[in-house]
Amino acid sequence: MDIEELEPRKKKGFEIGCDLSSHSIAELKQLVATLGDEIARLKDEMRAKESSRDSADSVFRS
Repeated sequence: MDIEELEPRKKKGFEIGCDLSSHSIAELKQLVATLGDEIARLKDEMRAKESSRDSADSVFRS
């Protein structure tokens, strides 16, 4: 027996498109919450960039 076999296996993090069958319901719920938070963060960043772009565009249109 190798020493590696005695060490606990570490779960890999989530990767988009990965097999979800090994995750528990609790893990999936947590993942949904985490991804929801990340989507909100991405949308906020997009709005901020669009606002900056719109401001710059208005300067050059004048």
